[in-house]
Amino acid sequence: MEGEKTEQTEQTEKTIKELVELIARKLVDHPEQVSVNEVCGEYSCVIELKVAKDDIGKVIGKKGAHAQAIRTLLMAASGKDGKRYILEILDE
Repeated sequence: MEGEKTEQTEQTEKTIKELVELIARKLVDHPEQVSVNEVCGEYSCVIELKVAKDDIGKVIGKKGAHAQAIRTLLMAASGKDGKRYILEILDE
């Protein structure tokens, strides 16, 4: 039972990473420069989103609307496995 939960949690983390990457690639002008890295602990997982310097504003959005929408999706996804997902937007 314990092994199944670990495998399911790993699959969820992979799916969330892919979701953030897909959303970011659709928002930016330079999708080839988008990279997503995740650092996971026992109770939380930090999603590091790196984009080109020119695309930072597009990912954050006006008054942070895009960034907040992505964070809302992460919050909704975290309810199922009990982990907290934190989005950090970095420029290259």
